Parts: sequence; structure tokens; C-alpha cells
Amino acid sequence: MNMKENQVAADRGKKPQERIRFSQLAAYGAGGIIPIALFNAAGILVGLLGNISLGLSAFWLGAILIVPRLWDALSDPLIGHLSDNTRTRWGRRRPYLLLGGIAVAISFVAIWWIPKGDLVHRWFPSDSGYQTFQLLYILFSLLIFFTSVNIFEIPHGALGMELTTNYHELTRLFSAKSFVGNLFAMSTPWLFALANMEQFRGPGGNEVDGMRYVSLMIAALLIPLSVWWFLKLREPSFVRVSAQERTPFWHDMKRTANNRNFIMLTLGIFTLAMGFNFVSLLGSYIPIFYIFGGDKVAGATLLGINGTVWAITGLLAVFPLNWISPRLGKRNTLAIAILLMVSAQASKIVCYNPAHPYLIIIPTILLSAGMLFFFTLGSSMVGDICDEDELQTGHRSEGSFYSVFWWFIKMGTALASFVAGALIVFTLFDESQVTKVDAMQGRIGEMRSDIAYWKGAGSDGAWIEKWKKQAAEALEDSRKFKIYLENESAKELATSKEEGAATQKRQALLNYLASVKAVIAALEDVQIQLEGSAGLSNAALAKALVDKAMSLSLQVKLEKAKMASFELIAHLHAKAVGAKAVRGHYLDLLEKGTRIKGLLDFQWKHIFLETGR
Repeated sequence: MNMKENQVAADRGKKPQERIRFSQLAAYGAGGIIPIALFNAAGILVGLLGNISLGLSAFWLGAILIVPRLWDALSDPLIGHLSDNTRTRWGRRRPYLLLGGIAVAISFVAIWWIPKGDLVHRWFPSDSGYQTFQLLYILFSLLIFFTSVNIFEIPHGALGMELTTNYHELTRLFSAKSFVGNLFAMSTPWLFALANMEQFRGPGGNEVDGMRYVSLMIAALLIPLSVWWFLKLREPSFVRVSAQERTPFWHDMKRTANNRNFIMLTLGIFTLAMGFNFVSLLGSYIPIFYIFGGDKVAGATLLGINGTVWAITGLLAVFPLNWISPRLGKRNTLAIAILLMVSAQASKIVCYNPAHPYLIIIPTILLSAGMLFFFTLGSSMVGDICDEDELQTGHRSEGSFYSVFWWFIKMGTALASFVAGALIVFTLFDESQVTKVDAMQGRIGEMRSDIAYWKGAGSDGAWIEKWKKQAAEALEDSRKFKIYLENESAKELATSKEEGAATQKRQALLNYLASVKAVIAALEDVQIQLEGSAGLSNAALAKALVDKAMSLSLQVKLEKAKMASFELIAHLHAKAVGAKAVRGHYLDLLEKGTRIKGLLDFQWKHIFLETGR
């Protein structure tokens, strides 16, 4: 392979007229946003947020991430073949960049808008039924998203191989793609942190709620970029290739399968992609649950910093890559990349340390540089193989070669997701506990938000109008919570009849139901007085009504928090009884959870005093 590499360099490396203009380099490089930043963000965040925010099984999340890869085994070669054989006034590749880019923007938003609410819960009343619905929705939306990515990326990668036949310019071109992709990947790890912000998720929401609005910002960026790519990029070889005879699908696939250099390169890329993504997926859990003991805010911050370091390293590594590769050759530069990646993995033994959390930056720097070298050279070498294939066959099929290459990368990613999900299940990670803690924290967060907002409430006309609206919303919220408690109580009654005894949960539900009914009655009375005109001119009476409305509004949220704490305690108790191997761990959590529940049971008077009313 060295002889061929040197020969190609000698034949093609001295063509300064083929140097790519900066405008084309920038436009093509910007396309790295989709396959580098968004592709990896979707795979990692769906697995992470689906597990710790929605409470879905890590095993099944890993399993459904394989399904799009199986679909890609058919769709990728078809898209590559169609791209090779498309003939339009705009060229072979550019129409796919426009359609694929817009489809990626829309489908990325759709991933996070999982239907919820009373109507959906009536369709899927049981927890297992609703979780199955969520998994199927995620699977369907991911199929659309990854297919959209393929429609964009396969023609985009093939176009890069057409933009130049200069040996080193090809590396420079794909380096630009890596550069811009990593530049935007710098913001990708912060998506989790942004989704954690109350401005995006709301006082009682979780990270998936936050991602709904974060994804809209991403779509607003991608759509105009797609138009730019379509208008700006050119296809210099289209005039020559447009007269090329269209070839059958299986003829193109046979030619790629018979190319020994291509098969060796692709298998190497597959192995590295699987190893890298396996470590990356588990790497999202380690800062949160190992280094920071379950603190998702601190873990998200460290993930964001670590991801920024990764992206900056990837940006800077482009420059030594373009210096080393022409001097040592692509094969030797590839060996350096592998050495960097091995050193990174070995260093994690020492650098993943709760006492020194920021040591994880060291393996990140080594791995980022190694992966940038490896994948950039991989794409560049596929271009070299396409040129070699044209010399032998007289036919250019960049789309077919790149589609197979791209599918092996994605299959490595999917297998890594499956193995990582199975390992998370094997380690007894309890996603239900995480979501129940989130639910309780969310309810407490709602109370704190209301207290902070209404602490300085007055009794003038403006505040009275605000409280009329607040009382109406609190009343509506209470009625919905009452319906939920009635439904849950009815389900527990059916269960208790089958078991022959009343359950503790049903008694708790009845207690919460009685409390909420009392709140509803009081709120209805307050609402009538607030809506009436008589007496509101009396400042003392107005202030008393506002105080009462505020306390009742907060009491609804307190009852929800107490219900969430009860469900957490019940879950921990069941785990402590059933999980003998980690019973001590759950008993410790049960003790802490019981203390929190006790605080909530007596919290009402403290909340009232905290408002200063």
C-alpha cells in the first residue's frame, strides 16, 4: 500500500491548479455539523436522557439504536447508488444536500417532542404501556432522523471526493470538515447543560422537556445552512460524469466488495468506531454518577467542559495533521493516531478520580487528537481508493464507496450503544430511582419558584389581577391532580382485591385525595371572592384573600411533592427487599429518603412563613 500511496502522491500531488478555493473549503467544511456534531449528539443524548430523564431501560434504548443501523444496511447503499446515478440541472449531489439538511433539522426537533399529557396517558394507562409507547416513538423518530442524515451525508462525502483529485488537498478538504464539525461539537456537550436550565425545561420539567426548545434553536441554524450549501457548492466533475453510463445497483456493490484496500480500511474504521463510542456512551454516566455521586447539574457542567476541551483539541489537531501527513504519509500518520487513542484509554485508569474530577481532561485531549487524525484520514483514503478504482474501471462511484464506509462507522456506533446499555443493566443502574428523584426535585423546584415570585406580592389592583389568574390555574391544576389520584386509587383497589388486602399505597393515595379535595373547595371559594367586586376595595380583606390564595396554590404543589416522595420511598423499599446483593445500599437511601419525606410532611408551615406573608 505504501508503493501505491507514493505513486498516487507523485502523480497527483503536484497540481497547484487544483488547490481548493477558500470559499468552497468553508462551505464544504460547514457540512461537518450534521455527521460530526448532530449525529453523535442524537445517539448519545437519546440514550442518556431516555434512561435518566424518562426512566426507560438502558438495555432497550441500546437495542433500538441498532435498528436504524440495520435499516441503514439497505438505505445507505441505495442512497449512494441514487446519488451516483442522479442527473439534474443542479448536479448529482447538491439536491440531496438541500433536502437532507432540511429533513435533519425537522426530524431532530421531532425526536424530543414525545407526546405526553392526560390524553396520551388515557391511551396508555399503565407505566409499562406508556414506556413502550415512548420507546416506539423514539425508535420511529430516530429512523427518520438517521435516514435524513444519510440523505445529506452520503452525497456530501461523495462530493468531497469530487472537489479535488490532488492527493494532499483531499486531506485538507476533509480536515476542514472535521474542523467545522468539531467547532460545532464544542457546543454539543452543552446541550445537556442547556436542557437542564430552568429557562428551557421549566420549574417542574426535566432534561427532555428542555431539549424540546434547545432543538428548535438548532433547527433554526440548520435550515438556512442547507440553502447555503445548495447554492454555494459546485460539482467540478459533473460535466464529465453526466455522460457516464448509469450502472445497476448490484454492480456497484460488487465493485466495492472486491476492493481489498477498501475492505481493510473499512474494517479498521468499524473497530475504532465501536470502541470509541462504547467508551463515550459510558463516559456520560461516569461524571454524573461516579465522580459527582449523582449530581446531574455538576456532572452536566463537567461534561460540558470536557466536551469543549474535546472540540478545541479537535480544532487544533487539524493543523498538525495537515503538517504531518504530507511528510510522513497517510499510513504512518494513521499509526500515530492509533498510538494516541491507546494512550488515552490507558490514562483513564488514573484520570477517572472523584478526588480530582478535572483529570478526565487528559485522556480527552489524547483521544480527541487521535480520533480526529484517524477519521479524517479514513475519509481522505476512501477518496484515494475511488481514484484508484477509476484508473482500473474508468467509472466513478464515490457515492457507493462512501455509503458502505459510512454504514460501517454507524454500525460500530450502534453495537457500542447496545453493549453499553447491556452493561449498564448488568451493573444494576436504577433508572427508576433517578426519575423518581427528579420528579420530587421538580415538585420542590416548582414551590421554590412560586415562593420567589410571589414573595413580594402586594394587594393593589395589578396584583389582584395576577392572583385571579394564579388562583384559576391552581384550581385547574388541583382538579387534574384529583383525577390522577382517583385513577391511581382505582388501580390500587383492583390490585388489593386480587391480593386480598388493602395496600399502603392506596391508603396514601386516599389521604392525598382528601387533602386535594379540601384545597379545591377552598380555592373555589377564594376564586368567587376574587372575581367579585365587593370587599376588594378594603386593603386588609384583599391582602387576606391574596394570602389565602397563595397558600392554597402552594399546598397543591406540596401535595404533589409529598406524593413523589412517597413513590420514591416505596420504590426504595421494594428494592431493599428484592435486591439482596445491594440491600445495604438501598437501606441507606431509604433512610435518607424517609428523612426527606418527613421534612415534606411538616413543610407547610415553613413554606408559609418563608413567604413572609
